[in-house]
Amino acid sequence: MTALETEKTETTRETLIKAGFTISQRCCSRPSCFDFAARRDSNIILKVQHDIGNLSPSDSRELKTISECISASSLLIGEKARGKPLEDDTVYSRYNISAVTPKTFESIVLRKVYPLIRASPGGYYVEIDGEAVRKRRRELGLSIGEVAEMIGISRRTLYGYEKGMAKASVSAAYKLIWVLGIPVAKPVNVLEKTKMKRGRFLTTAKHVITKNKFLRKIFRKFAHHNVTMVSVRKAPFDFVIRVHEEKMKIIGGVSDGKEREVERRVEEILSVSNVVQAHPVFITNGKKPLNKDVSFIHSREISKIRKPEDLVTKI
Repeated sequence: MTALETEKTETTRETLIKAGFTISQRCCSRPSCFDFAARRDSNIILKVQHDIGNLSPSDSRELKTISECISASSLLIGEKARGKPLEDDTVYSRYNISAVTPKTFESIVLRKVYPLIRASPGGYYVEIDGEAVRKRRRELGLSIGEVAEMIGISRRTLYGYEKGMAKASVSAAYKLIWVLGIPVAKPVNVLEKTKMKRGRFLTTAKHVITKNKFLRKIFRKFAHHNVTMVSVRKAPFDFVIRVHEEKMKIIGGVSDGKEREVERRVEEILSVSNVVQAHPVFITNGKKPLNKDVSFIHSREISKIRKPEDLVTKI
């Protein structure tokens, strides 16, 4: 992280604290796809990236995966995209991760003012509240054809707006507002939690089983349980497990006992877990770290584990 990004990260943290969020420690014990977790009404995983174009595809996928598994929204805070300044009050996207400027983020969390415009490779567009448009058009006694003519679009396009099947250009949205006399754009809620796509998680779980010797045994034990399991490479933790029936989330780290930053990493795992309301677990085949607020499991004790809940009980 550059000095500028460090400064912007601290500014973002201050904004969240001012807005009443609970915030984790900054995750920097090892390279991470996100900087910290935050929670107010729901969980958010945030990454401060001065130029969002520099966020790699792998980091984006991992950020999205973590967010899905812990029922959080994922968000980038940035000011440029490949050297070009980002506009305020606009939502950008980097590999399906929403991105906004610091000023826009401040408006969202402090004043609950959400942006109306989305940026895409083809330009800027607005999502229209079709029901509001249809209701107001009828109140004014106007047909689809009449409104379409006043705006300068086709009947088919306006029909698409009303049915939620088409997005409007910014200029068309402004003309709709002028003609109908009401707000017609849907605000973009970038803090809405990411929905889980379980098919992709199953692929990730298979990858873990073949790559990680400590998790291999655990994941095999849980193969017939109703759980979601993902491996993580760019975070303080190494895996996330979600137990669907118990509505339990487990965030875990793995260490071979030779790691220098293990105490710091354990602190970050605990901090993130406390914010997102997950159970912190650490598996090691060496000396156990000092922190007693994390469930520590020696690798030789894995054989005693029968179900996911056993991971959160100190053995």
